[in-house]
Amino acid sequence: MMADMAELSRRSLLRIGAGAAATAAGAYALGMNLSRSEETARAISMTSVGAPLAPPGAAPTYVTGSFVSQARGGVPTNWVIARPPGQTGPLRTVIALHGQDSDAAMVMEGIDQSLAKAVEAGLPPFAVAAADGGGMCYWHKRASGEDSGAMVLDEFIPMLASQGLDTSRIGFWGWSMGGYGALLLGARLGPAKTTAICAVSPALWNSADDATPGAFDSADDYAANSVWGLPALGSIPIRIDCGDDDPFISATKPFIAQLPHGAAGGFSPGGHNAEFWGSQQDAEAAWLAPLVVA
Repeated sequence: MMADMAELSRRSLLRIGAGAAATAAGAYALGMNLSRSEETARAISMTSVGAPLAPPGAAPTYVTGSFVSQARGGVPTNWVIARPPGQTGPLRTVIALHGQDSDAAMVMEGIDQSLAKAVEAGLPPFAVAAADGGGMCYWHKRASGEDSGAMVLDEFIPMLASQGLDTSRIGFWGWSMGGYGALLLGARLGPAKTTAICAVSPALWNSADDATPGAFDSADDYAANSVWGLPALGSIPIRIDCGDDDPFISATKPFIAQLPHGAAGGFSPGGHNAEFWGSQQDAEAAWLAPLVVA
């Protein structure tokens, strides 16, 4: 579906929307003048768990690295961690899941600013981390054997503990393909380990026949990885935001209706695009904060 391609432009619009805040954000982002593209280039060159991109003694708010994911077939997998400025302790963590044809670096642009705003508003701090899943992964095991969902649950989350983060309980925050993935992986991790799920413009369908070509390998694959009717989702706080003009609204409304406790968030003017996602991000970070640390 072409709507998922909007993920490619989401972060560019967020950078424009950041506008006047960019100068202030740069002052704390890394303690040095590195652009996001420079950070990404350095991340690709890293191996294992990477290293902070800040001078010794500084408290980095944006750290990148890479590891080789066996769940993804031995593919080098880049990752990003964002923390609120000045926060160095073992923060609780939210996993950000990117959309189709996106990656960790793209989905994380602007997240550090939303974390900073939440802390400035007096909300408890938390970290957000993302890893590359693959352009059309849909966060579950594919016929090829590649399994980006297993990468997150079995490799990435344990690795985050080595970065000084609290992974005893995890939140999920995803957009489009990643919104579907947040519901799927949050349910699979279960209510004892999942603090909250924020699914933004989630890629949901009413049937396998409606699904975006390539999202699933077959009707059986769709059924095996459906998020409809999952009991675990009845015990996890959920927020779902969707634009009134989003093509996924036709499945998102009935999906929310079948949740035992409904969902926070809701429907508001906008489409399946960067402008809508950027307009919701600060409110979503504020919603996540108290739930993640509870």
